[in-house]
Amino acid sequence: MTGIETLQTSFESYFNHRHFPSFPSTLYDPLEEFLSNSGKRIRPVLCLMGNELFGDILQDAYHLAAAVELFHNFTLVHDDIMDKAPLRRGKPTVHSVHGEPTALLGGDVMMVVAYDYLNKVDASHVKKVLHLFNKTAKEVCEGQQLDMDFEKLDLVSLEQYLKMIELKTSVLLASSLQLGAIIGGASEGNQQHLYEFGRNLGIAFQVQDDYLDAFGDPDKFGKQVGGDIQSNKKTFLLIHALETAEGEMLDELHQLIKGHSDEKVEKVLSIYKACGIDRWANALKEQYLQKALTHLDEIAVSKERKTSLVELAYYLIKREK
Repeated sequence: MTGIETLQTSFESYFNHRHFPSFPSTLYDPLEEFLSNSGKRIRPVLCLMGNELFGDILQDAYHLAAAVELFHNFTLVHDDIMDKAPLRRGKPTVHSVHGEPTALLGGDVMMVVAYDYLNKVDASHVKKVLHLFNKTAKEVCEGQQLDMDFEKLDLVSLEQYLKMIELKTSVLLASSLQLGAIIGGASEGNQQHLYEFGRNLGIAFQVQDDYLDAFGDPDKFGKQVGGDIQSNKKTFLLIHALETAEGEMLDELHQLIKGHSDEKVEKVLSIYKACGIDRWANALKEQYLQKALTHLDEIAVSKERKTSLVELAYYLIKREK
């Protein structure tokens, strides 16, 4: 089976060309620049892996991978507007440089071009591919809305947060795998197990992301830890701390959430550790990782064909940045 880095390189070779016209340059050049600041291309690689699990990688899998990557970047451009984010992958966001109207239009165009790639897929797969792609696109939007809704709430339950993460993050990972599996000719049962592998892996990935923001090594994490704490972002860690802390510790946590002192991160982390939040988060991450791997085990192909997906799971979940 092909390794992760080889598939990243293979997809980059396919995807690394101009996707938009040259005119008007004020609309299209910022999009080309944004796409070139690529990140790890995890979602398109999942498309290729989903295909390869059941046979040789077909050209249609690259078309789907491109559609997924364009859709993902469309969501990032629009999310940055909603979050008023100044940076994305270390560079200025589209709206911060070119204005919100251009960023809105640019995101829309990315989505349209994604459908151009979907339209290249063999006619025998188009109906299933479109149904899954459209379902996923709606769910990602629902997840983003829930994330914004939660900013206005004082309390969010762990169950509510899990649902939001599933929609905002996990379903796209899961669908990327299933889209590839459709191209690879997988049975419905195998497709569903692969989808569940991706869905549970996505939740484990977010638990790890929340954990690293609080407890990660800043030199390895690539940014100062505690950003979620400073901004009072409702994460797995904060939600569980609010459910676990009692008495004076809970009162102090509520006071810290309301304030913005220089010692805020240090004091909140102290409460997290007193409540065992770090151990709980690692246990929760492992729980979802094992759920994912159990579904992978159920897929009716040889163990050797699953090696790359197991490696990817540990690459995502055991990372330190």
